[in-house]
Amino acid sequence: MKIQLLAIGKTTTSYLQQGIDIYTKRLTHYVPFEFKILPDVKNTKAMTSDVQKIKEGEMFLSTIGPGDFIVLLDERGKEYTSRQFSEFIERKMVEISRNLIFVIGGPYGFSDEMYQRADMKLSFSKMTFSHEMIRLFFVEQVYRAMTIMRGEPYHHD
Repeated sequence: MKIQLLAIGKTTTSYLQQGIDIYTKRLTHYVPFEFKILPDVKNTKAMTSDVQKIKEGEMFLSTIGPGDFIVLLDERGKEYTSRQFSEFIERKMVEISRNLIFVIGGPYGFSDEMYQRADMKLSFSKMTFSHEMIRLFFVEQVYRAMTIMRGEPYHHD
């Protein structure tokens, strides 16, 4: 099983990209992990937010396989502690044979098609974070989950 993170558009803030790179590199020692960036939708000023969500959703759906387990990072999703998130990932590593794919939507969220395809929604907080910041938070939490699974001293309760 591979864990993937899908997102729209490059991370433009250098210190966030540096943190993402650090945790992505650390993750390779624990689990196959891929951070896949899809290109920004073009000409968004000429389209409604619903059309933009549909176009982004089409890009996401084109990269997702039929047996992949899809988790949307969504403000209305289930919240976990770091230990619960670790337990969730550990269960999925046993239960699914394909990819565990986490998706960060664009600025307006997800299309109806993405919600229909998703297996679950996950929220990192009731607060709102920028799409670039949540990328760093996500890779750090996956790394933390791996260290919890192995009983390493990174996480403290």
